[in-house]
Amino acid sequence: MTLITSLSEARDFVADFLQDDGLSIVALTGAGISTESGIPDFRSPGGIWSQRRPVQYQDFIASEKSRLEDWDRRFEMADFFEKARPNAAHRALTKLAETGQLKCLVTQNVDGLHQAAGFPEDRLIEIHGNSTFATCLDCGRRAELADQRKDVEERRSPRCTACGGLLKAAVISFGQQMPEAELEAAFQATQACDVFLAMGTSLVVHPAAQLPVNAVRYRAELVILNGQETPLDSLASTVIRTPLAQTFSGFGEETDQNM
Repeated sequence: MTLITSLSEARDFVADFLQDDGLSIVALTGAGISTESGIPDFRSPGGIWSQRRPVQYQDFIASEKSRLEDWDRRFEMADFFEKARPNAAHRALTKLAETGQLKCLVTQNVDGLHQAAGFPEDRLIEIHGNSTFATCLDCGRRAELADQRKDVEERRSPRCTACGGLLKAAVISFGQQMPEAELEAAFQATQACDVFLAMGTSLVVHPAAQLPVNAVRYRAELVILNGQETPLDSLASTVIRTPLAQTFSGFGEETDQNM
């Protein structure tokens, strides 16, 4: 395993991806890709979840008090999301998708920054959902968060205008079933890639943490880009510990200028 801690070496390493047109890449992103965009890592010490316990899915279903507590947090998080902008790492993944090398991007994030960076929806899998809008738990209809503020401020749970069902932010809550189709597609993608990039993820949350293991099992090269050590570092061919946005700063610009 090669450990890279020098920013210049890290930039040289990732720049080489663009030199191989035939490379098939799958990427997994976690909170670490968005912290440099101003979104806090909610799981880390001092984050929201260390101060306020997450609302369990069954509590959301059963209790008006829990539903309103969850909605209060969604609006608190929405304030972070609305101010955040994609950074160079988000844009680099979009670039790799545009070249055809990045076949699938699996994200644990719920902040919508990959979409804001222009990443193609048909190659993006959000295994933890998306917290930037809501859906009806009965009919599945989408609803915008901003439209629910009045109800929450008046201390009543937002309801679907189509069927009257409960509205909930489209994020996967603790205790809620993971999306089976999305998970299956993510694991299928790991079986056909040459390189698996794990970016800004601690690789301790399952089932996402099993994706790079599966990729290695199918003989993919694993590259981990994360600020701290992960349990899977020993499986990686290369581990990069430099800040992601700085590592991908200028990524692909020289190629664009030469075209």
